[in-house]
Amino acid sequence: MLPAASDQWTIQEAAHLLRRAGFGGSPKDIESFHALGRYQAVESLLKPTEPVDAFSLPAWANREQAVADMKARQQQFQEVRRASREMSAEEAERFRREFNQKQQRTNRQHGIEAQGWWFRRMLKTEAPLREKMVLFWHDHFATSIQKVKQPVLLVMQNELFRHHATGSFKELTHAILMDPAMVLYLDTQTSKKGMPNENFAREVMELFTLGEGNYAEQDIKEAARAFSGYSLNRLNGTVVHNKRQWDGGEKTIFGKTGKFDGDGVIDLLFEQDAAARYLPRKLWEYFAAEDPPQEGVEALAKSFKDADFKVEPLLREIFRSKAFYSDKIVRNQIKSPIQFLVQMLKELELENPPQGYAVSAQQQLGQVLFMPPNVAGWDWGKAWINTNTLLTRYNVAGFITKGSQESSKLAANDNDGGGEMMDMDMEMEKEKDRKQMRVSNQRERAQQNWAGPDYEKIAPRSLREDPAKLVDSLVERFFQAPLGVKERGAFIEYAVSKKGAVFTNKEVGELCHLMMSTPHYQLD
Repeated sequence: MLPAASDQWTIQEAAHLLRRAGFGGSPKDIESFHALGRYQAVESLLKPTEPVDAFSLPAWANREQAVADMKARQQQFQEVRRASREMSAEEAERFRREFNQKQQRTNRQHGIEAQGWWFRRMLKTEAPLREKMVLFWHDHFATSIQKVKQPVLLVMQNELFRHHATGSFKELTHAILMDPAMVLYLDTQTSKKGMPNENFAREVMELFTLGEGNYAEQDIKEAARAFSGYSLNRLNGTVVHNKRQWDGGEKTIFGKTGKFDGDGVIDLLFEQDAAARYLPRKLWEYFAAEDPPQEGVEALAKSFKDADFKVEPLLREIFRSKAFYSDKIVRNQIKSPIQFLVQMLKELELENPPQGYAVSAQQQLGQVLFMPPNVAGWDWGKAWINTNTLLTRYNVAGFITKGSQESSKLAANDNDGGGEMMDMDMEMEKEKDRKQMRVSNQRERAQQNWAGPDYEKIAPRSLREDPAKLVDSLVERFFQAPLGVKERGAFIEYAVSKKGAVFTNKEVGELCHLMMSTPHYQLD
């Protein structure tokens, strides 16, 4: 077990925990969190009172409606096939194309709605660790709407992650075997007796449970036979195991021989020593820092295995540990784009950003919900920052802090208005152009009449009389720790230069933007 910190803690340590185990908060949020004490604060994160179903799903993602839509889609598909038999080849092709384009438009719209729904939930939830873990699992068991194509299946998977957020890693891995989005993403439905597909067998070992180097190629080949026979029922969105398409013969995996099916292989995975180390290392890197010391990994691995692979005790140990609050870890993690966006909005006490803007900003910053780049998920840490993405962060912060006055500047620096956002038909250039236009229009609508934060609340008029006090108040809000003399002095100098007879809201917004455009603000 990792050496634990005492229950006594500083407000800076409370802010650190709230940022890393959630998405940060306003000064009042941090003060209330700090008042709980370290141990009770950790428990409040691990055992939130907010129900899992506190946020309503989009109407089309409710189970009954989703099943009805799936049945209707299959029926329409059959009708298209029947009708096309009586048409010429050219007419049939046009008819099928129009049907497919209609489905793609619906999927695109649902995908955008799903992205906005999850982002709002991150912003407004009173269970921040749960949502932070849902994001972790989405990256760990990565699937993308670009291949799955059915947003409802990604939302169903999202709900699966939420229900298992801090529960049993072993149970979640069993559940992901039967997850419709994963079955489509890794082509498990094509794996049949005599023709096994190795995708899931490889990724469940390399990326999901053990890590590279802790299995042999023969283990993958044998496991692929075990993972045969799983397919998606497109009428109700469930995965079934068809025993007639399953290879029921004996397989030898990790030195054990038996007539294993998929669940049997997953049980074998969790008997391997590497399974106890893999997730603790990854969670430490997600919440704390890269390259954890081996002795720390071993300590966490023992605790994880003793807890039968339950995540909650593991997180409790991490968040209570002395190491988690060390100088090497605090303010030394580069914010992911999602963290950057949600945390900024929470610090500015904005519950309702411009309609549609959050989805557009995700694309600009390089992390779009439900669209990780590949099965390995996103590259984290330094990969988030380059010259282009750093400039985009400054522009996004400028728009949020200063409102519509930044519209023209933001548009001028947006090099790829639509990018990859919800492109369900990558082969059609015309569709890409239309998609880019939609995103551009969405951004323009967001910018119209956006007044920005309530600076009368964030920076009361009485505070503005003294530039140093104003700067210190904003530094506490955005950095939650004192800055160096040079950095603080630069902000004060800027504030003094801007202060006229009245320190206006516009000038407060410019000061906030300046703070958010520093390298230090990119770190958590």
